[in-house]
Amino acid sequence: MTTASTVIPASVAEDPYAAAPRTSALRFLYALNPLAKMAAILPAIVLLVFVRDLATPLAFLALAYVVLLVGIALSIRAAAVLTLAIPGAILVLGVGFSLWTDAALVADTPPVLQIGAWTLHSDALQIGFATGLRLGAILALSLIPGLSTTGPDLVRACVQQLRVPYRIGYTALAAFRFVPRFGHELEIIRQAHRVRGAHRGRGPIASVRRWASYIVPLLAGAIRHAERVALAMDSRAFGAYPERTERHLVPFRARDVVFIAAFWVASAALFVAFFPWAPPI
Repeated sequence: MTTASTVIPASVAEDPYAAAPRTSALRFLYALNPLAKMAAILPAIVLLVFVRDLATPLAFLALAYVVLLVGIALSIRAAAVLTLAIPGAILVLGVGFSLWTDAALVADTPPVLQIGAWTLHSDALQIGFATGLRLGAILALSLIPGLSTTGPDLVRACVQQLRVPYRIGYTALAAFRFVPRFGHELEIIRQAHRVRGAHRGRGPIASVRRWASYIVPLLAGAIRHAERVALAMDSRAFGAYPERTERHLVPFRARDVVFIAAFWVASAALFVAFFPWAPPI
């Protein structure tokens, strides 16, 4: 393994496995550094925690949607999250928090719904949906880096820009990649049991026995996979040097600074325009 002083051309930094939308000029989020996207949304997320009105989180929700619709190529799953999951979660959380609000705190506000002795007041509805919108806005903002960043690129950026030791970054990435491997191994084990007719009956007890029978082969497969990964890392002298040469660079360019500044300016403009901390008149 060579040392970190080796100079690598900028062309090597391009990921050969990148999808076609990543090369589009319109889908600009793919070309940004992962740390830049995280730094851009972090102040807004922190300040949204202390917001209690309806308009401010709604404005940030719209801002996040605009950035996502322009900046990434939406897959079916991402489109379902934006159109169904987030609005549905906001609705459920809004209604739930409205019902959980202490009625004594909002007893002096007009009633919206009354069933027998129970009354739903307008301020309880406002508090519930303000909380739901706030959580929805935070989730939508977190999807800006989440839907446009891969795990390897995030690790590379942390190692290259934040100076995180590569032993920690790439070890954590290798451990994270065990999760889909476990799923694949579990599916193979289940198919093998079906072929052999090991259904073990029906009902909750049979289900527990069936899942218990997966543990030993799953652990054996995990140990074999861990040994292969360890041998592969040792054969590449992983950890032998304090630094390592990166095959794919994730540089921090001027476009990243522009995106951070633009998002901060937009966030500040929204907070100033709505100013949710102003005392009620």
